[in-house]
Amino acid sequence: MQKSFKIKKGLNIPIEGEAPENFIGNITTDVIKIYPEDFPGLIPKVDVKIGDIVKAGTPLMHDKNNTDIVFVSPVSGEVTSITRGEKRKLLDITVKADPVTEYVDFDKKNPSSLSTDEVKESLLKGGLWPFIKQRPYDVIANPLSEPRDIFVTAFSTAPLAPSYDFILDKHTDDFQTGLDALTKLTQGKVYLGISNKTKLSAIRNAQNVEIYEFDGPHPAGNTGVQINKIKPVNKGECVWTVDARDVIYFGQLFNNGHADFTRTVAYTGSEAVKKGYYSIVIGTSIKELVNSNTTKEKHLRFISGNVLSGTKIDADGHLRFYDSHITVIPEGDDTYEMLGWATPGFNKYSAGCTFFTKLFRGKKFKFDARLLGGRRAIIMSNEYDRVFPMDIMPEFLIKAAISFNIDKMEQLGIYEVAPEDFALCEFVDTSKLEIQKIIRDSLLKLKKEME
Repeated sequence: MQKSFKIKKGLNIPIEGEAPENFIGNITTDVIKIYPEDFPGLIPKVDVKIGDIVKAGTPLMHDKNNTDIVFVSPVSGEVTSITRGEKRKLLDITVKADPVTEYVDFDKKNPSSLSTDEVKESLLKGGLWPFIKQRPYDVIANPLSEPRDIFVTAFSTAPLAPSYDFILDKHTDDFQTGLDALTKLTQGKVYLGISNKTKLSAIRNAQNVEIYEFDGPHPAGNTGVQINKIKPVNKGECVWTVDARDVIYFGQLFNNGHADFTRTVAYTGSEAVKKGYYSIVIGTSIKELVNSNTTKEKHLRFISGNVLSGTKIDADGHLRFYDSHITVIPEGDDTYEMLGWATPGFNKYSAGCTFFTKLFRGKKFKFDARLLGGRRAIIMSNEYDRVFPMDIMPEFLIKAAISFNIDKMEQLGIYEVAPEDFALCEFVDTSKLEIQKIIRDSLLKLKKEME
């Protein structure tokens, strides 16, 4: 069987502001927030009340549909706020952090000597289960189901993505222990997707997994692309997916008896001053990071994650649950250009032939957050196909998703995609459709309909 894949379709966006592989320091805050909106399909039920004292690992909320799936506090401290919106929808839970973190002790264990149920129980009680997602639907995995296989991706090709070699370098033992735990959760195989540029031996020589190497532009690093190339998901099948950065937490739980929810975060973007890597706990405010560390003469957009599929946050916003990446770019709403796209555009990027972009190979461009175009009816121009490497017809799948035609969505491969797989389609889209939102809404409606 082929052990490597060359991805030809896709697009590496030449955006300015990559982080050098230098660790700069720790970012701390006395307040952390957990946002239920980070978990699509979740119906949260709060387990704490204002004034409660919690440790790192204490449940803050759980899933109403599956009470075993809990979401724990990343720090120890006091619950100071439970914010609700319309119809009492839970918006966030705030914990005021202690100066020194106290952890709930879950006992050290060797996953290789545990049964499947024991490994599941440890991950569930430790609050780490939300890091495991499933296809179909791209939601938190159902612990009562049995996956055909588990897919782990150990690299990212998203714009300005952090280096997994750098992040995993100091956690190699935890990474292998986490992989050992995952092998207990399936009767099938654990597939590890790596890049042809991956150098860290702990990744390339990982044990008890089947390793596949990928070469090519974004979205080669997306789990959906790797699943599609290695072993696609058919109707009635279920596979689980995990990011290698989160496998570290699994290993820490078994090796140390608790999970340290600290991330090594890449600080990137054209408007970031001191770019590099910082140590930040999930849910931490980025205020200390961006204060005096961004350009001041422009209106800025702060993104938790990458520019294609990240979450827009405020300058005092918080690092979201699944992200190891903070990006700062110009908002662009204070930019005015005479003639706009009709100018030669030597300093502008175009995925097509609008500007002279292709004459400047290797040149990095300063992007802002403007839409740069008007909304219109979907245009059948094959522009999606040029950046979509999966064996799926994206234009037809998007149309089926808009009309919510279940039969067509099933025939066109809805069960093996996630919104992030369409991020590049959204980027090049002449119609300016919110394609990722269309796919997310359709997946959630489909899940409700089918289950």
